[in-house]
Parts: sequence; structure tokens; C-alpha cells
Amino acid sequence: MRRIVLTFGLIAGAVMSAMMLITIPFHEQLGDGTGMALGYTAMVLASVLIYVGIRQHRDVVLGGSISYWQGLKVGLLISAVAVACYVITWQVIYYGWFPDFAEVYGAEAVRRLQESGASAAEIAETTAEMQRFAELYKNPLVNIAFTILEPLPVVLLFSLVSAGLLRKPASAT
Repeated sequence: MRRIVLTFGLIAGAVMSAMMLITIPFHEQLGDGTGMALGYTAMVLASVLIYVGIRQHRDVVLGGSISYWQGLKVGLLISAVAVACYVITWQVIYYGWFPDFAEVYGAEAVRRLQESGASAAEIAETTAEMQRFAELYKNPLVNIAFTILEPLPVVLLFSLVSAGLLRKPASAT
């Protein structure tokens, strides 16, 4: 199981990390919406490897049968490896090349709010909120926690659904 988990987890993590590395330099040109769509598309594509990994474990290691819980365990372990790769990649990008990410993100949010014609009170409230976020984001544990939350819903959903789709009880002989 370890080989399957590491193989598919590392490939899934590489796909998510590669997309992040490719899109980060163009974040200003892409805009938040397009960048986010590309990122989540990469997460979904990478998460297909969770299904493939569970199926490989079922067919090769377990001889064609797997319980839901066994499949879920494999899926979650593959997810953990992939998410770890994603988090490590972001930490390298953040601390190495983009340490002002939270400030840039906050300034962009305030700029969009100003362009939308928001009131001065709304702008002031958002500015203060973004400043608190930027300060909080400097804490590595908070930074890591926020980063984990990005792919987590996608990989959890794929693990849950894949385990259900691939479960196959042992045939009674």
C-alpha cells in the first residue's frame, strides 16, 4: 500500500504544485478568478489519481475486492501526500518569492471594492480586515492551515466518492 500511496500522492501533488508554479508568476495578468479556476481545475485533475490509486490497490494488492473503509483509507493517505506537496510548494513560493502575498491580496480586494462604488465605511472595514489577515498570515502555522484548506474539500470529496464507487466485497466462494 505504501508504494501506491506514495506514487499516486506524489504525482497528484506534483500536478497541483506544477500548476501553482506555472500560474503564480502570472497572477496579476490572470486575475483572481482565472487563477483560482485554473488552480481548482488542476486540483480536480490531480484528484483523479485518488480514484486510480484506490483501484490499483483493490485490483493489484487486494485481489479485486476492497471495503469502503479500506478504499477511504487509501484515498485519504494519497490525499495527505498530495496536500503535503501542495503546502510545501506554497511555503517555498511564499517565503522565497512572494512574502508580500497577503498585502498584495488585501490591496487588490480593497481596490476592487473601491471600483465597485462601496461606501467609505465598507472600504475602511475591509482594509482593516485585510491588514489583520496579513498580520495573521505571517504566522507559519496559520499560513500552512490556510494552504491546507485550499485543496482539502476537493481531495476529501474524491476520496469519499472513489471509495464508494470502487468498493467491491470479496466474493463468497
